[in-house]
Amino acid sequence: MAGQSDSLHSTSPIVPPSLEELTDISKRLNLKCTDEELASFKDVYHSIIESSHKVVDRMAGKTLPVKYPRTPGYYLPPHENPLNAWVCMCNIQGVESGKLAGERVALKDSIAVAGVPMSCGSRILEGYVPEFDATVATRILDAGGCIAGKTACEDLCFSGSSFTSATGPVPNPHRPTHTSGGSSCGSAALIANGDVKMAIGGDQGGSIRIPASCCGVVGLKPTHGLVPYTGVIPIEGRLDHVGPIANSVQNCALLLEVIAGYDNGLDPRQKGAMVVPEYSKQLSASIRGKKIGLVKEGFIDCDNDVVSLVKEAAKSLTEAGAVVEEVSIPLHSDGRAISTTTSLQGEYYYMLNGHGLGSGWKGFYPASYQEAFDKGLALRPFDLSVTTKLVYMFGEYMNNNYQMKFYAKGMNAALLLSEAYDEALKEYDVLVMPTIPIKPKPLPKKGTSIQGLLQHASGMSSNTSPFNTTGHPALTINTGISDGLPVGMMIVGRHFDETSLELTVYSCPVLCTVLGPVRVGCGSLRPGGHAGLTRQRRHQKLISAKVGIVQDDFDAGLMTSSQSLYGPIGDTRAVRKDGGYS
Repeated sequence: MAGQSDSLHSTSPIVPPSLEELTDISKRLNLKCTDEELASFKDVYHSIIESSHKVVDRMAGKTLPVKYPRTPGYYLPPHENPLNAWVCMCNIQGVESGKLAGERVALKDSIAVAGVPMSCGSRILEGYVPEFDATVATRILDAGGCIAGKTACEDLCFSGSSFTSATGPVPNPHRPTHTSGGSSCGSAALIANGDVKMAIGGDQGGSIRIPASCCGVVGLKPTHGLVPYTGVIPIEGRLDHVGPIANSVQNCALLLEVIAGYDNGLDPRQKGAMVVPEYSKQLSASIRGKKIGLVKEGFIDCDNDVVSLVKEAAKSLTEAGAVVEEVSIPLHSDGRAISTTTSLQGEYYYMLNGHGLGSGWKGFYPASYQEAFDKGLALRPFDLSVTTKLVYMFGEYMNNNYQMKFYAKGMNAALLLSEAYDEALKEYDVLVMPTIPIKPKPLPKKGTSIQGLLQHASGMSSNTSPFNTTGHPALTINTGISDGLPVGMMIVGRHFDETSLELTVYSCPVLCTVLGPVRVGCGSLRPGGHAGLTRQRRHQKLISAKVGIVQDDFDAGLMTSSQSLYGPIGDTRAVRKDGGYS
C-alpha cells in the first residue's frame, strides 16, 4: 500500500521557486548569481529540499497534551463583565483532589487552553483557537484546579496600561476612571474585584507586577526559567516570564509551587532539572536578622506619597526582627535604558519579525499559533495598536540603519547590571523599592493624542523592567492607599530564592494584609482582608469628590475600541465610593 501511495501524485507543501524568483532574490541579497548557479539551485530544490519538506509536513510532530474534557467556553454579556476583564469564560475541571482542589484560576489570554479562543488582546489573532494546553494550564488542572476563563491583556502585551486590548479598556476596580495596569490587566483586576483568588499573568517588562500594584494585589515575576513558558505567546525568550497573581501571599506561594519546575526540555528558558520547594509551607520561618536593602536609586523620580508609603512599609519589617538599610546601586538608574535598548530590537526580531516565535531554540514550537500570527500580521498589520506599531517601526528602523550594534552593546551592559544586583544581594537578603514610581494613571479619554497614548502606556517600568533583563525574581505587595488608589512595594531577591520574597511579606502583618475585594458590578457585599479593611460600596448613582463616579460618564468619556471584538464595557451602575480605609 505504501509503495502504491508513493507512486501516486500528491501536491507539494511548498510552491517551487521559479528562475525569475531566484533571480530577484539574488539581486536583493547582492549575491550576483550566474545563470548556471540559478539553474543549479532550482534543480537542488526539486531533488532535495522539496522532498525533505514533504517528509516533515506529513509528520505529526511533538505537541502538548490535552488531558481534561472541556467545552469551547462562552462570552459574558457586558452587564456580567463590568470591568471588561474577562475575554471568555470556561469551566475546565482538573482532578478531584490536589493542592488547588476547589480553586478557580483565571489565565491571561496569552496562555493557550485547547479549544478556547486566544487573541492575546490583538485583532490580528481574532478567531485563533489553540489545539494544545500550555504547561502551566495542565499543571493547574493536575493539581485539582478549575480553569475559569481567559483574562484581558494589552495588544500582544506591548503596553503597561490597560487600554490597547481589542476587547476595550480594563478599568481599575478601585477607581474605574483609572488604569488597572498592564499588560496582565484582566488577571489583576478580577482578583481585586473578588471574582477569583488566583490568576496567571505574563511579564516581559513588568506586566505581572504593574497591574498587581495598580490593583492592590500580590504579583510575582519568578526567576527566569523557574516556571515553564511552554504554550504561552512569547515576546522575547530572555524576557519572557509567567507567574502567579493572587489575593494573598499564601495563595501566590501555593500557585507558584504548582506551576514551577522543569518541563523536560520543551522550554529553552529552562537550563535543566530543578528542585521546587513547597513555597506555601516555608512561610512560617522567621526573618529575624535578615538584611533588607532599600535601593536608593529605586526611589528617584517617584511620587512623594509613593515614597512615603513604601518606606513606611519597609521599615515596619524591623518589627519582625529584620534589619532595614538604604543601599546604593548606581547602575539601577540606567536599568530602564539598558532594558529599552535591548527589548525594542529583541522583541522585533523575536516576535514581530520572527514569525511570532523567533527561531534557533530547542523546544516546543506552537506551529498553529505561528501560522495564525503570520497570516494576521500579513493581512491586517494596520490593526495593531499604536504601542505595538511603535515597537515594530523602531525595530525595523534600527535593523535597517544600525543592525545589531546597540542590541549587542545593551546585552553586554545587561551583564554588568545583573552583576550589580548580585553584588548587593551578597550583603542583603532582599532589595526593596516602589513597584511603579506613580499611582495608577487616569485612563485616556476619547480624542487623546497619539503622543498622549504612548506616554500613558509607558513610564511605569523604570523599576520593573531591569529585572526582566537580569532574570531576578520580584514580587509586588500592596502597602496602602493614597487618594483612593493602591501603592505597591517591590521586593527583589536572588535567583531562584522566591521563598525570601514571600517570607518577607508573610512575616510582616502590615504587608501580609491585602485589600479586600471591591466587587464592582456585584450586588453582594463581601468582607475585606481583615477587620478594619472592609471595602464597602453603595448602590447609588452619586458623585464622590474622592473616588466615586457616575458610570454613564465613565462610558461616555473613555477612549474605547470602536471595533471591540466582544462588546463594550457594560453599565455597572453600582460603583465603589470609598477608596480609603474604613
